[in-house]
Amino acid sequence: MILQIIKLKSDLPEEELLKRARERETNFKSIPGLLQKYYIKTSKEGEYGGVYVWDSVQSLQSYQESDLAKSIPSAYAINEAPDIEMMDIIFQLRNK
Repeated sequence: MILQIIKLKSDLPEEELLKRARERETNFKSIPGLLQKYYIKTSKEGEYGGVYVWDSVQSLQSYQESDLAKSIPSAYAINEAPDIEMMDIIFQLRNK
């Protein structure tokens, strides 16, 4: 499994950002190989993000090439390049 953490800065008010995220929820639920996505807000003003859990690198790469992934900057009015980290999950505490 792969853990992907994306942090982005947006000029949108939190209510608008959350509204847009909810409007796109169904699209993310239908992505093959995306096991979970957590929508996050950091302690920094205007910084939000997503924590994704993927079943494989292949699923992540397919998503990265999709129109949905490419639409994120405009959907959330990102004002600078996002910070992206990827890690292999080597052990998980609980199984479902």
